[in-house]
Amino acid sequence: MRRISVLAAVLALGAGPAAGAPPVPAAGESAPRAAVAAESYTWKNARIDGGGFVPGIVFNRKEKNLAYARTDIGGAYRWQQSTKTWTPLLDSVGWDEWGHTGVVSIATDSVDPDRVYAAVGTYTNSWDPGNGAVLRSTDRGGTWRKADLPFKLGGNMPGRGMGERLAVDPNRNSVLYLGAPSGKGLWRSTDSGATWSQVTDFPDPGNYVADPADTSGYGSDNQGIVWVTFDESTGSAGSATRTIYVGVADKDNAVYRSTDAGATWQRIPGQPTGYLPHKGVLDAVNGYLYIAYSDTGGPYDGGKGRLMRYATATGTWTDISPVAEADTYFGYSGLTVDRQHPGTVMATGYSSWWPDTQIFRSTDSGATWSKAWDYTSYPDRENRYTMDVSSSPWLTWGADPSPPEQTPKLGWMTEALEIDPFDSDRMMYGTGATIYGTEDLTKWDSGAKFTVQPMVQGLEETAVNDLAAPPSGGAVLFSALGDVGGFRHTDLTKVPSMMYTSPNFTTTTSVDFAESNPATVVRAGNLDSGPHIAFSTDNGANWSGGSDPSGVSGGGTVAAAADGSRFVWSPEGTGVQYTTGFGTSWSASSGIPAGAIVESDRVDPKTFYGFKSGRFYVSTDGGATFTASAATGLPTGDSVRFKALPGGKGDIWLAGGASDGPYGLWHSTDGGATFTKLANVEQADTVGFGRAAPGASYQTLYTSAKIGGVRGIFRSTDQGATWTRINDDAHQWGWTGAAITGDPRVYGRVYVSTNGRGVIYGDTSDAGGGDDGGGDDGGGTDPTPSGACAVTYRVTDEWPGGFQADVQLANTGTAAWNGWSLAWSFADGQKVTSMWNAGYSQSGAAVTVTNAGWNGTVAAGSSVGFGFTGSLSGGNTQPASFKVGDRLCSVG
Repeated sequence: MRRISVLAAVLALGAGPAAGAPPVPAAGESAPRAAVAAESYTWKNARIDGGGFVPGIVFNRKEKNLAYARTDIGGAYRWQQSTKTWTPLLDSVGWDEWGHTGVVSIATDSVDPDRVYAAVGTYTNSWDPGNGAVLRSTDRGGTWRKADLPFKLGGNMPGRGMGERLAVDPNRNSVLYLGAPSGKGLWRSTDSGATWSQVTDFPDPGNYVADPADTSGYGSDNQGIVWVTFDESTGSAGSATRTIYVGVADKDNAVYRSTDAGATWQRIPGQPTGYLPHKGVLDAVNGYLYIAYSDTGGPYDGGKGRLMRYATATGTWTDISPVAEADTYFGYSGLTVDRQHPGTVMATGYSSWWPDTQIFRSTDSGATWSKAWDYTSYPDRENRYTMDVSSSPWLTWGADPSPPEQTPKLGWMTEALEIDPFDSDRMMYGTGATIYGTEDLTKWDSGAKFTVQPMVQGLEETAVNDLAAPPSGGAVLFSALGDVGGFRHTDLTKVPSMMYTSPNFTTTTSVDFAESNPATVVRAGNLDSGPHIAFSTDNGANWSGGSDPSGVSGGGTVAAAADGSRFVWSPEGTGVQYTTGFGTSWSASSGIPAGAIVESDRVDPKTFYGFKSGRFYVSTDGGATFTASAATGLPTGDSVRFKALPGGKGDIWLAGGASDGPYGLWHSTDGGATFTKLANVEQADTVGFGRAAPGASYQTLYTSAKIGGVRGIFRSTDQGATWTRINDDAHQWGWTGAAITGDPRVYGRVYVSTNGRGVIYGDTSDAGGGDDGGGDDGGGTDPTPSGACAVTYRVTDEWPGGFQADVQLANTGTAAWNGWSLAWSFADGQKVTSMWNAGYSQSGAAVTVTNAGWNGTVAAGSSVGFGFTGSLSGGNTQPASFKVGDRLCSVG
């Protein structure tokens, strides 16, 4: 996240998901059931590459090229060396536990590299209704088991760049420690993360809060215990490490030590006071504990700092700060030791926002330092590095700063900094927008320039507020994003050259285009200084800012007339406004309350709609006046999304609600005068439209909803009569309640918003495009359907000793299946270890997979998908043949 938008981003990310709590049926009312078929989809990201804060990067100390990254709201990732990309590991986190996409710490086991742990939870205040958890995996994050905690964790709270709070004993790897926030103390597991108990003898739970006056609980939470570091030289394989260091958010008592494997703890004498210990990194070879200090918890703030070295044998403290304390205007946080050359230490001035972050390097254990850049004659500066952002060109932000600022920046919020323990030339560091890295770092020491470039492909971390897919023009998709504004994608597989500029909103809140004239596009957003609305007449390629009515403080929602002749805007800070032309002047709309959500009819250019607090509003004079509809029974709150159908005047779909009132999906065919609630949709939070299925006349509906008792992404090709769940349990992405839209040009393609995993898009394997209309909710009775079948078996990830695969099974016959069973044999002794979206049994090499209760019905021409992880003892040859019942399937 960028510093200038932190408050808006925090409020947006905190308020939205809470509105999506499951509703409780009214007395005497049971939750409706629906026909929930299943279909195989392929899911990818619309490439942006990065886009958010990466507070932690961790390398495994035993296995080369095994590394993990954690994000504050977007899950965790594993490095894939063969492609130099990141693989997401927490896409399986579902709607009800959306907070577990925030990762406050990650730990990789250097005794058993297959094991990895993640401490998850997004907020410690009421914004996240659930407690935190420690996730554990024995297949490098392919699958997870969960240990719930009796307190919350804060992956997106102040102080999240400190750490790592979670650590595995490097000698006895069944022992782990976790530093908790909120005064909950230090916790320990002795069974590889399965159970946890508080270390009651630890004396100090921390006391530092960023803002004691913050009544929301966001800034006023005790940041607690912030890192755990083991001295591996004080143990032996199989025996618990004797000496453990713990950093605490307490300016007077920042570092504690145990010398008896955690039985007792003492404050280390002689330590500095007045600062918080952001990182503690131990060089066991030379006997030094390095500590990076800042006067605040970060990641946005920090005005003073120190770097200290503690000699573990003698107890001597030495101030090794690269800059005199009086001359600092930043705190230190990023801290790493070169394990190939332990005397080499690096640190960052993480909060040096202007003119740039600073990175420091010492090759003599901190006795002397050099800087990544320095002034020659102010404001001119000389860099030890060159920047190459050609893979993510938007990282320049389209800026043209005056010296000493440069673009692209070396970074900001640089709290994660790691030298590869196997390769002194490779370093990675996190920023507020990306992961940067280098593969020729040691050029620093010879005086040659090393190259810094993004190392972030595959890690997608934007929070999505709105999406729009135009029916024509060069743009395939417009996105409205937090912190980085948003992008115009002309190719989903390529990183756009630039985010929206002129103006560059810190957060874009709404985007729309004129349905019959998609060259006209409008967006609204947040900006500290400047207009909050912008217009394009060339399909989003170029933009110009409009003017703000008096009182505007934020973007709100905006709607373009069907022909682009006028616009209606509901900004924050003032009432609903309308204009003809491109926003040079605005007039107040009447009859509609401030803060209403606004949308346009997609046929009639003078018809606009609004919604606020259970009332629907209609304007037929271009937004000048609105009239409240007589429709009743709509959601009483404002957690609502609605859209008008392209090509259908007055055809409106409305989704939303909350657990304490009406919640679901409503349809109007008379311009909002009346609405009918769909009985087969229990909850719905978004609605969108895409290209009609082959043979269908009505556009395809998409929603993030709960249908048939299942939360997921759903599609209907028959106006909501029946629904198909198109995602699966491995692809859930936490909270998906902000926006959804189909693609008007590609049948089956859908774009899904996430709260930290970027823009997800899915493509169907169903060429026929028909949903099963039979009304069965799965769990059929015929496990051996007759008829032809086709199988696509794809290995999606592989690591030493294990792999992950996706399987798509298509019904290519003429009759529907009511239950199915798929069989194959492995050739190399592979073993299935876990499976999702299906059940399985294995005897020797033979595997039999059966449908889950909800995906047994597979219509002719449709398909079903499932995935699994497996173990390897040799090769990984794919199965040669597959059978459904007694029928051989074709293999694709």
